[in-house]
Amino acid sequence: MPIKIHDNLPARTILLNELVDVIDSSSAEKQDIRPLRFLLLNLMPKKLQTEVQFARLIGASPLQIELTLMTTKTYAPKNTKKEHLIEFYKTLDEIKGKFYDVLIITGAPVEIVSFEDVQYWNELKKIIEWSSKNVFRRIGICWGAQALLHVLHGIDKHTMDEKLFGVYDHNLNQEKKYRLLQGFIDRFPMPVSRYTETRDYEVKNAGLEILAFSKESGVGMVRCPKTKDLFILNHLEYDAITLKEEFIRDKSEKISMKIPENYFPDNDVLKDPINRWRPYAFLLFSNFINEVYQDVPYSFCELGVR
Repeated sequence: MPIKIHDNLPARTILLNELVDVIDSSSAEKQDIRPLRFLLLNLMPKKLQTEVQFARLIGASPLQIELTLMTTKTYAPKNTKKEHLIEFYKTLDEIKGKFYDVLIITGAPVEIVSFEDVQYWNELKKIIEWSSKNVFRRIGICWGAQALLHVLHGIDKHTMDEKLFGVYDHNLNQEKKYRLLQGFIDRFPMPVSRYTETRDYEVKNAGLEILAFSKESGVGMVRCPKTKDLFILNHLEYDAITLKEEFIRDKSEKISMKIPENYFPDNDVLKDPINRWRPYAFLLFSNFINEVYQDVPYSFCELGVR
């Protein structure tokens, strides 16, 4: 089954060129099924790129999924045209009476700022509070994961001496078999791009489970055993060139930066990086969607019961 997105969303053309199944609104309405409803709170600077990255993963499912894009009201992104946000994005005020199967909160370029000093922090807390009754399950990505962990479980982020930047192998938790990680091998790569870390002992003290851990980059993936919310501290959704673009951007801004580790072939920045993590991104989201489909009540009005 295809993914349902706004008919005029620019990301649609890119997704169709990648042979991602996309359905228009009129066709979706004719199908006598209840699609899974995903809400993507997109806090990344490059909105179009992030829309494509997540729609690509969600659209690979055999189930029909309706994707709604969300933004903050208290902060206007500098890199996205206002017209694009008005046409394709919703704020909490516009959707607060609705129910969704999944909320995804992306990363954001604010991780070195304390949570309380982020311009839209109070609004984000309201969104997370709202999601506790109106969303069945949540996924946090990088800073989005840290924000969820902080609000829901009181876990802080910790600034490191230098940016953790590259592609690092992560080991799966071998203590327990997880349906979410079915098909994964014991060691798999994830792109990492952050100045902060989440410490393993704080995660465990909060009663959460560490699903993936790296000796080099620390905690990579966490889950709440009660709600089954998922916290991904890294960027499985990234394209092959995303870290390269970040590296070039930081260099142009005169930021002292090492080349991403385990990323460029032979550490040669002139060689094209290879996306070694995408199969695991597709597998993780496929397993997650399948799990949600099996667990979620059919009626939206039952979603408020967590």
